[in-house]
Amino acid sequence: MANPRPIVYIVDDEPGVRNSLSSLVRSVGLEARTFAGGAEFLESRRENAPECLVVDVRMPGISGLDLQNQLSQSSFPIPVIFITGHGDISMAVHAMKLGAVEFLTKPFHDQDLLGAIYRAIRHSSAVRQQQAEMAVMRARFASLTPREAEVMEGVVQGLLNKQIAFQLGTSEKTVKVHRARVMHKMRARSLPDLVRMAECSALAHHCEHLLCRRLWP
Repeated sequence: MANPRPIVYIVDDEPGVRNSLSSLVRSVGLEARTFAGGAEFLESRRENAPECLVVDVRMPGISGLDLQNQLSQSSFPIPVIFITGHGDISMAVHAMKLGAVEFLTKPFHDQDLLGAIYRAIRHSSAVRQQQAEMAVMRARFASLTPREAEVMEGVVQGLLNKQIAFQLGTSEKTVKVHRARVMHKMRARSLPDLVRMAECSALAHHCEHLLCRRLWP
């Protein structure tokens, strides 16, 4: 399946600005979707594609900063690029602290905006790839039996088979069998590969949650 086409969401209360920015975005082969305000954007459906948001700081109703703040607290944050004709340093600093990609003051060069858009799209693509990989690892971990999960925990801690066997009250031979199954189910090519999977923070949290649920039902 081909990679989805990146989408640039444009939120500005001035029709002329929306039309100008959407034309610029489409001229470089990206998809542009325009909105007259923050509320309209929040009510819309976002696609499962690399994305970024170009938004005016000062708008009636939900301001650009308010919109950024709401999106940063959601499960699906989006890279934000601010444009403004009335920006000030404190406003720019606040926006950047919340994770804005760029803060451009009108008039700005088209290439400056496009450069920021490309950076935002690359970041969005990287995040999407990371989320996809994490979903795969979670599914693999969920396929482990409770005892396999316990063996995996010992393995990634660097324990020897006999040490894991002692902790679990089983034989070293049984641990070897579970360890082989863990490597197969997690599709780990080596011990360092398995450790890398376990060190991923989201997977580590998932492992801890499942192990606690099994130990303290």
